[in-house]
Amino acid sequence: MPTTPHVEKHFTSSESVRDVVIGMADGLTVPFALAAGLSAAVSNTDVIVTAGLAEIVAGAIAMGLGGYLAARTDAEHYASEETREGREIDALREREEHEVGEILARYGLGGDALRVAVAAITAERRTWVDFMMRFELGLERPDPRRAPVSAATIAVSYLVGGLIPLAPYIFTRSIGEALRISILTTGVALLLFGAVKGHFTGLNRMRSALQTFVVGGLAAGAAYLLAGLFG
Repeated sequence: MPTTPHVEKHFTSSESVRDVVIGMADGLTVPFALAAGLSAAVSNTDVIVTAGLAEIVAGAIAMGLGGYLAARTDAEHYASEETREGREIDALREREEHEVGEILARYGLGGDALRVAVAAITAERRTWVDFMMRFELGLERPDPRRAPVSAATIAVSYLVGGLIPLAPYIFTRSIGEALRISILTTGVALLLFGAVKGHFTGLNRMRSALQTFVVGGLAAGAAYLLAGLFG
């Protein structure tokens, strides 16, 4: 009797999703709050559109640069720890071998099996260093292309998210109508974005959509109230 092959599905792009979440969430809420706050202070949608586009461009650049620097910092931290771990292996070999044994023992290895595993791992320096980085320090080797990709992902996500609440002001001359449409489209975008995020991360899509809507709505609402208060 033929059996159906077992195919495991694991999500392995959490960093990319994190970048999209960071960019899109801020892109949806910050320009919305700016446009909504200006709606109470000006009578011309052109002013709101100009200010909104300027904020979106500046925000995308700032957010992208922040993502680039964060990714570069991760890579530099990994390289520094890798160098330090290599020096410890060279200078304190017996202690580092003992640490390998302690790590493997936590996974249930013992006796001859443990000694064989320790010998296999410590036989080649590159393998040994990689093992210690992952299982002692909990660090994964960063992708060398991570920094520019992270910057671009965050920046583009911010641009896309920012244009959603601003679009009604571009196509509608009435500020009151544009504000109502902006509230509606931003709310729907938060729900859809949350559902898509839940799908790719393996979470319940409905729950993820509601969480994103509530968090994003609270952030946008707070920013709108502050803009109105000081505007």
